[in-house]
Amino acid sequence: MSLDAATIRRVANLARLRVEDDEVPRLQAELNGILGWIEQLQAVDTTGVEAMSGGGDAILPLRPDVVTDGGQAEAVLANAPDRAGVFFAVPKVVE
Repeated sequence: MSLDAATIRRVANLARLRVEDDEVPRLQAELNGILGWIEQLQAVDTTGVEAMSGGGDAILPLRPDVVTDGGQAEAVLANAPDRAGVFFAVPKVVE
């Protein structure tokens, strides 16, 4: 499939993009290149290859839904520029 200049302008219009006349040939070449890659991918024989999207019948392991504080306050605050106890200290902002 190959896109002509009129199709490029129509797609740009539908996408609400302003395309100058001197940009059309570059966009046409780029989009035709992308469509060429898609055609190559469609030509690949994928018979016998199981689909990977969606996880298939895989069951994800579940963990208990427990609320915790994370237990890493010191690690989290280690790089804080300023702290007050176990909290981040920030400058007061008043307008």
